[in-house]
Amino acid sequence: MGQTLLIVESPTKAKTIGKYLGSEYIVKASVGHVRDLPTKELGIEISDGRFEPHYVPMKGKGKIIAELKKAARKADMVLLAPDPDREGEAIAWHIAHELGDKKPVQRVLFHEVTKSAIKKALAEPLQIDENKVNAQQSRRILDRMVGYKISPLLWKTVRRGLSAGRVQSVAVRLVCEREAEIQAFVPVEYWSITTTLEGAAPPPFAAKLHQIDGKKAEISDQESADRVVSDLKQLPCKISKVEKKERKRRPTPPFITSKLQQEAARKLGFSAKKTMMVAQQLYEGIELGAAGPVGLITYMRTDSVRVADSAIAECRDLIVNMFGQDYLPEKTQFYPNKNASQDAHEAIRPTSVGYVPSDIKGYLSKDQLNLYSLIWKRFVASQMNPARYYQTTVSIMAGESYQLRAVGRHQLFDGFLIVYEEGKDNNGDENGADTELPALEEGEVLNLKEILPKQHFTQPPPRFTESTLVKELEEKGIGRPSTYASIMSTIQDRGYVELQEKRFYPTDLGVLVTGLLTKSFPDILSVSFTARMESDLDKVEEGSRDWQELLADFYRPFAAQLDTALETMRDAKKAGEEVTDEICDKCGARMVVKWGRNGRFVACPNFPDCKNTKDLSEVGEGNGENGDLVDVGDCPDCGKPLQLRNGRYGRFISCSNYPECKYTSSVGTGVACPREGCDGELVEKKSRKGKLFYACNRYPKCDYATWDKPYPLACPNCDFPFLVEKKSQSSGEKLLRCPQKDCNYQTKVPIIGLKDKS
Repeated sequence: MGQTLLIVESPTKAKTIGKYLGSEYIVKASVGHVRDLPTKELGIEISDGRFEPHYVPMKGKGKIIAELKKAARKADMVLLAPDPDREGEAIAWHIAHELGDKKPVQRVLFHEVTKSAIKKALAEPLQIDENKVNAQQSRRILDRMVGYKISPLLWKTVRRGLSAGRVQSVAVRLVCEREAEIQAFVPVEYWSITTTLEGAAPPPFAAKLHQIDGKKAEISDQESADRVVSDLKQLPCKISKVEKKERKRRPTPPFITSKLQQEAARKLGFSAKKTMMVAQQLYEGIELGAAGPVGLITYMRTDSVRVADSAIAECRDLIVNMFGQDYLPEKTQFYPNKNASQDAHEAIRPTSVGYVPSDIKGYLSKDQLNLYSLIWKRFVASQMNPARYYQTTVSIMAGESYQLRAVGRHQLFDGFLIVYEEGKDNNGDENGADTELPALEEGEVLNLKEILPKQHFTQPPPRFTESTLVKELEEKGIGRPSTYASIMSTIQDRGYVELQEKRFYPTDLGVLVTGLLTKSFPDILSVSFTARMESDLDKVEEGSRDWQELLADFYRPFAAQLDTALETMRDAKKAGEEVTDEICDKCGARMVVKWGRNGRFVACPNFPDCKNTKDLSEVGEGNGENGDLVDVGDCPDCGKPLQLRNGRYGRFISCSNYPECKYTSSVGTGVACPREGCDGELVEKKSRKGKLFYACNRYPKCDYATWDKPYPLACPNCDFPFLVEKKSQSSGEKLLRCPQKDCNYQTKVPIIGLKDKS
C-alpha cells in the first residue's frame, strides 16, 4: 500500500500529528493560505452582475507549493486537513487547485489534535464544502472591494497610506461614538443615605433609604438630603417585613471564542490577539514529557457551546473524584446554542479533563498555563451543581414616609464556585458580597446608630476595553470568532484608536476618517448593515443564499455611493492647512497645519524646498498667550533668558539664544524622587503615544516613574513626601491624594500656587 499525503496549516500541528501516524502517512504544512487576490490590483473581474476573483500564489509561498506538489506526486491519496472553519475550507480548496486533479483529494476535519480524533477523521473523509468556500470568498471579495475602492479616496483627501475596512471601520465608529457620548455627558448630582441600625440581636447592620412616600427615593441635592437626615433622626424605625428566599446561582456555559477573549482580558490582562495566539499553541500540541505532543484544547474559533457526550462523561467522573458527589448534578448539564448554524463545532474545552492544570504546569509556559487553567476550570464548572444561598430582604419603616432596606446573603453551598467564578467588566459581583444580617423579626423596633448621607454624580458610559468592545461587536452581530482579534489589532495598527490604561481612545485621525466615511458611505459604516451582511454570509455557508447575488446586492449601491464620494468627499488636506502665526525659523514663511501619520502637525508651506516641521503643541497656546514663549529664568551656560517650549516629547526648557546656545533641560516639578538613596527630581516626560508622565531625572540610574502629577506637599497622615493629582470619579473634580496604597488622605487642589492652569 502506498503513502497518503496529509496537509495541515501549521508546522506545529504537522509535527504533533506526524507522531500519531505511521509511516504510511506524509504530513506537510501549508503554513496558512497559499493563494490570495493580487496585492497591486483589484483582482476581481466584475461583469454582468458576476464577480470572478483572480487568485495568485502568495508572495513567499512558491517553495511551499513546490514541496506540496512534489509530495503529492509520490502519494496515492491527498487528504486536506486545515482548520475546521471557513478560512480552513478555503485553504483546502486553494491547495486542491494548486495540486491539480491528478491525484484523488479529500477533506478531513478534526476539532482537536488528539490521536483518537485524528484516527476518527481519517476514517471518515469528506468532500470540500463549496458553500463554506463561497462564504469565505464572499467575505474576501467584499473586504477587497471596500478596501481597494475607498482607501484611494482617503489618500486623496487625508493622506497616503490610510486604509478602510468593511468591519474594522465600523469598530472604529463605535469607539468614536462612545467618545462623543462621554464628551457630551453632563453629570447629574444625586445623594444616597445609608443608616446603621441595631436590633435586639447583635451586630449592627446597614440599611439604605429605598422609598419616600411609596416611590423610589430620589434625592437631588444636599438641602434635600439634610432634610431627610433631620427627619430620620427624629423618627422611630420599625421592621415591617422580613423576606427569606433560597436562591441559586448557576454556572456559565463552556467558552466560545468571544467569551474566552473577554474573560482572558478581564482575568489575565491578555489582548484578543494574545489570547488566540496562546490558544492556538494549546490546540496544536504541547510536549508533555513521555506522553509526547498532545493537543490540550479543542478548536478555539467557535460560536457553539455544544460538548461531546464522551467529554461530559469524563468530566462528571472527575467532579465526583475530585470534589465529591454533592457537586455533581443528577442530570447532565446542556446549554442551548443561539441558532442551529453554530452547532458545527464544539465549545472550547480541554481535550481531556484528566490533564489537570496543576499536573502539567511543568510543561507549559506561564501564559499557556494561565489560559489552559481558565478553559479547564470554566468547562469543569459548567458541569457542576449551582451555588445555593439564602437571601434575606428586610424592609424598615421610619415613620410613615421613609422605607429603608437591608439585604443580606448567606451561602449554603458553594457548588461550581469552588472551581470558577466568571469575571465582571465593572470588577463587581452582580449579586453583591456575602453579607450576614443578625436575627431580625417583623415588628421589631430598631435603634438608629448613625446616618451617612453621600453625594454622587451620574457617570458617562465607560470607554471600551478590548473585552467590552469584543462583547459589543458580538452583541451587535459584527464580525465572527475568527475576526475579533484581527479587528482589535488592525484599528490600533492603522492609528485610528489608541489603547491607554486598557481603554480605547479614538485618535484625531480616527475621528476624521470616521466622519468622512460615515457621510459618504452610510451603509458601509452602518452597524445594522454590517450585521445583516454577516447574517447573509452565514446563509451562504448554509447554502440558502447565492454568493454571487449577495455580492451584486452589495455592489450596486456601493458603486453609486463611490461615484458620489469621488465628487463630494471633503478634502481634509486642504481644509486642514490653516495658516498659523508660527514663523518658520528656517525660511521665514508662516507655517500651516497638515495631517500626518500621527495626526496633525505644523509644517512649512514651502515644502519640499523647506522641510521644517513642528509638533502642533509647539505653537499657539502651548507656548503661552498668542504664541509668545514663556520666560522661566536665565540660561546657566550663556546668561540669556530661558524659555518654556512644547516639543514632540512634551514640554522642555531651552535657551532663547538657540541655535548658538543649545542648552535644554526637562521641566521640573519641585518634587524629589522618593526612591531611597536617589537625589533626583521628578520631571515631565511624554510617552511615545503622547501621554504625559513624570520620571526621575537620574534615569537610567533611577527608573522611578508615575502617571499621576506630583505636588511638593507632604501627606499629613503618613508623611509621604508628595501628593498626586487625581480626578474624582463622582464629581470630576481634581483632588490631591496620597499615593501610598494604605493611606486614604485626600484634599482639594489649592487654588493659589499649585492649581494646574492648563
